[in-house]
Amino acid sequence: MKVKNVIISQPQPPNYEKSPYYELSKKHNLNITFNKFITIDPVSAQEFRKAKINILDHTAIIFTCNNAVDHFFRLAKEMRLMIPETMKYFCVSEKTAFYLQKYVQFRKRKIFNGKEKPEELINIIKKHHQEKFLLPCTESYKQEIVNLFTANKIPVRKATIYRTISNMSIRDEINIDMADMLVFFSPFGIKSLFDNYPDFKQNKKIIATWGNTTFTAAMEAGLNVNIFGPSELITSMPMAIDVFLEKLKK
Repeated sequence: MKVKNVIISQPQPPNYEKSPYYELSKKHNLNITFNKFITIDPVSAQEFRKAKINILDHTAIIFTCNNAVDHFFRLAKEMRLMIPETMKYFCVSEKTAFYLQKYVQFRKRKIFNGKEKPEELINIIKKHHQEKFLLPCTESYKQEIVNLFTANKIPVRKATIYRTISNMSIRDEINIDMADMLVFFSPFGIKSLFDNYPDFKQNKKIIATWGNTTFTAAMEAGLNVNIFGPSELITSMPMAIDVFLEKLKK
């Protein structure tokens, strides 16, 4: 199996030539292209108020991705809310916790994080069960974390602060038949694939997914996942792809 053309379902990282993907492309002689499979539609402050959710009634915020972080603080700014110093933040991964520091000074706030799996985050949250939790998320957010809260008898309120929409322009930008590998980071990327290419067949294409929900969405869509992360040894998608390609050489 020869892998040459790789499509990453995300925007190209800034300073690409200094990114791990650039090193990966040079090491394995890959043609890597970046395409946004999804677009984000923000919920306005006016629309959010109709949900009658008072952010300041809560003492802890749960973040499952960087988009949720961005739109939470965007909304707070639009609503002219001063988030108290006492607010606690629970992030599903270390990556999101690090990204949160774009808005929050780590030393002055309380930030907790798991290692990608929602179950890990729940184990941390159990120690803070007295908090009032708010989960800012996209409109069509899956119930996985909410179900875990319910199972552990911890109340949480969902707050829709943005919508995730399939980018329907990629069908004109991508020749999907030329791809040897497709790389996904969210269930919405999987949905966008089939929204744009309803008759898509995997055939010999390699599918890479990041995170449990993305893996599950790919499997439910009938895809065979060849590359999956994270794990204790695999901490980034470029690393996961590199390990896979090295095994192919043997």
